[in-house]
Amino acid sequence: MPSYINMGPTPTHITAEATTVDCHKQVRTWRLLRAIMELLIPTCNCTFVHETDHNQLPTTINNPKPPPFSSASFLTGTIFGYKKGKVKFCIQSNSTSTNPILLLELAVPTTILAREMRNGLLRIALECSLGVGPTNGKTEELLEMPVWKMYCNGRRVGFAVRRKPCKADMEVLKRMKNVVVGAGIVSGKEIGCEEDDIMYLRGNFERVCGSSDAQSFHLIDPDGNINQDLSIFFIRSR
Repeated sequence: MPSYINMGPTPTHITAEATTVDCHKQVRTWRLLRAIMELLIPTCNCTFVHETDHNQLPTTINNPKPPPFSSASFLTGTIFGYKKGKVKFCIQSNSTSTNPILLLELAVPTTILAREMRNGLLRIALECSLGVGPTNGKTEELLEMPVWKMYCNGRRVGFAVRRKPCKADMEVLKRMKNVVVGAGIVSGKEIGCEEDDIMYLRGNFERVCGSSDAQSFHLIDPDGNINQDLSIFFIRSR
């Protein structure tokens, strides 16, 4: 026999009052979520281009002609920063490259980000609006956008800013050129800073391009040595 829950004598009230919803904010939030999900869950028709061997033709899946996007490649990523300063995220073609593809100064201090990473899970979402190049009128490449709204594990934390690597940044990267995967501390004295040391996490990242307005970088930890699930999403709204 079916069972019923006795709700008691209390009557049920139905309110007819209007509820205010910030539709604009909700739409933007769902748009950001949808773009992230498209990067996390590729469709069966996606084409993955592996660029680890430049002497071979790209490997494709279900499509002999790769589209301009929906591709994947593998790069070196480094999160580093002074203990008393803000953290930076750097992407290089490999660990010894002297010409970073991207250097971002994130909105959070190094110690705060390290605390967020203690649980082994870190999701950073960076969102920007469509921009136009200052000279030729063409749309800027996604990773060339100068300013990003930053979300860390679902919380809005401020802005991330694209920076040109300074001399100190290049010295830090030079000190870590022999580190392919790992985490540690670089002595500030080695780069001329007597007052503070630099914390870093470095590893291989898989770069996934969903479209001209959506890219993501996912830390690869095949042996479990880093013990960190880390993804960084770049989303541009139009």
